[in-house]
Amino acid sequence: MMTTDFNLSEYLKDLETIVNQDSPSTFPGGVAGVAGFFEKKYAAMGWSVKKHEFDPAVGPCLEIKNRESDKHDLLLIGHMDTVFPQGTASERPYSVKGDRAFGPGVADMKSGLLTMYYALKQLDEEGALDGKTVCVAQNSDEEISSAYSRPWLEELSKKSRMVLILEGARSEGVLVNQRKGVGRFTIDFKGKAAHSGVDPENGRSAIGEMGHWIVALHALTDYDVGTTVNVGVVSGGSVPNMVADGAQARVDMRFREMAEAGRVEQAVKSLGENPKIEGVRAEITGGVTRPPMNPSEKTLEICSRVDAIGNEVGMRVKWVGTGGGSDGNFSAALGIPTLDGLGPAGGRYHSAEEYLEVDTIEPHHRLLKEMIRRL
Repeated sequence: MMTTDFNLSEYLKDLETIVNQDSPSTFPGGVAGVAGFFEKKYAAMGWSVKKHEFDPAVGPCLEIKNRESDKHDLLLIGHMDTVFPQGTASERPYSVKGDRAFGPGVADMKSGLLTMYYALKQLDEEGALDGKTVCVAQNSDEEISSAYSRPWLEELSKKSRMVLILEGARSEGVLVNQRKGVGRFTIDFKGKAAHSGVDPENGRSAIGEMGHWIVALHALTDYDVGTTVNVGVVSGGSVPNMVADGAQARVDMRFREMAEAGRVEQAVKSLGENPKIEGVRAEITGGVTRPPMNPSEKTLEICSRVDAIGNEVGMRVKWVGTGGGSDGNFSAALGIPTLDGLGPAGGRYHSAEEYLEVDTIEPHHRLLKEMIRRL
């Protein structure tokens, strides 16, 4: 069987190019730059590239196939957007220090996108994909819960026998086969303003009501079953000598089972129906944004096969569950075997210290390539 060599220097040069392209979810033009980079790469392989514009608020999504078919033997998913605002790439551009590479999105997940491309390119050149249908989905809004691309990703997943997600591996190189579900709520409190010194009794404090909610919401956390509720952002009022007539809380929820999400949602609804301060209303928006990703028996069977493949290519494979969500949550919830965290290892995601372990690039490339070839 013909094999092709992996060129790390070429990979790192490509990585520098796309890391230095700002691509926050809210910058469609920047994401389009990353999309254009991969569009040229895959088109040069002779693969079809279909561009989807789901909403002007976000950049294009790419649907890439080695051949046209209504069914896919394999679907690979990765996102082109990052959490970092426009201008970050010029402030702290791609760099390599020792065994680590740095820059916005270097591990989450521009290296994953490249690993996917390099593995498929080599397999295509080796003829290992002949007779198989492979689809690549690159979306532009994963960091905002795939708000626009979710129906498209779910449609592609339903047509696929298996889904691989190229999010970065954990810092120890551990892969992911379980993720918590995610929910988000925005709660707007409407009270009545009054002078806090002259006639406070005539006011209805939106902030006071929000305070009761914060305590009640945090009490919903149950670590034993994997449920957490966090009031992460609050705002309200305008001056200290005024009873606040408005306030807002933004809440994050994580859960392993949908029943727990239902418990929290019911509690939120009950709080809204039973205010502690008479005369304050609460307007609630939001809910579950990502279902939990829990491995099926079929998924666990495939994990065991990956363990064996890892041993053969000289990589010890370990699996872990994580509280962070990904697009794998959607495919797994549809019953499609889904493996995640297959990109190179990194850490400090979503921070200025985000890094990629350079010495994990080649091993994860080798593992992914053999997974695709054999699975």
